[in-house]
Amino acid sequence: MTTTTPATDTTASRTRGTGTTATRALGIATIVMLAWLVAFGLGFSPADRDQDEAVRIMYVHVPTVWVAYVALGVTALCSALYLFTKKHSLGFDRWAGASAEIAVVFMALTLVSGMLWGKITWGVYWAWDARLTSFALLFISTIGYLAVRSLGGSHQQRAKRSAIVGLLVVLEIPLVHWSVRLWNSLHQEPSVLDTDGDVSIDGLMLFSLFVGVIAFTLLYVWLLLHRTRSMAMADLLDDVGLDQALADRRAEGASS
Repeated sequence: MTTTTPATDTTASRTRGTGTTATRALGIATIVMLAWLVAFGLGFSPADRDQDEAVRIMYVHVPTVWVAYVALGVTALCSALYLFTKKHSLGFDRWAGASAEIAVVFMALTLVSGMLWGKITWGVYWAWDARLTSFALLFISTIGYLAVRSLGGSHQQRAKRSAIVGLLVVLEIPLVHWSVRLWNSLHQEPSVLDTDGDVSIDGLMLFSLFVGVIAFTLLYVWLLLHRTRSMAMADLLDDVGLDQALADRRAEGASS
């Protein structure tokens, strides 16, 4: 672990913050796409023949679960890059950790929107259905990954143990996705990402759903960039604090 970082770098990082011209442009694009989603999701998109207005929950539910899967995929990829590359860069660890944090948020949104949808269509907020239960297990496992990250030790120790857990957590995603077919689930099968290639959804609904996926993906990228940079600053402050503690101990030893 590097412990020789000039304090001026820390001060400069505090002054700069985590925003750049690129992230600000990305933030504006995200707001525009979210506004577009609201317009299409609540206004232009038609009600469903069977689910009526409840179908509009889909424009939040599907994009949030999409982002959750992508975020966990990024966590697994960065975990593998940390473990299996010679440099063992802490940058990969921070990308993995930041992406997992965002995944937890989007999984929570998926669960909440799914429960609201379930109440309208099934008559209950929750059922111990294969899809719901496996997704809840994935949610808890990801929280466990974050708990492992918060354990003590050096940055390299944190990175190694959390990378191993991250690679294990992502293995649950295929189980969640195929649970609908493996077990006689209440949850409907995919309307868009069906492996049979049969897209059974109205054209304007499909377009609104596409807008939602793009909007939430941009939001994920924006959050990931800012969170990764803030985690780098936190690691930097830890290193500076360790340097100061070592300097204090040396001073105490010299004076005694």
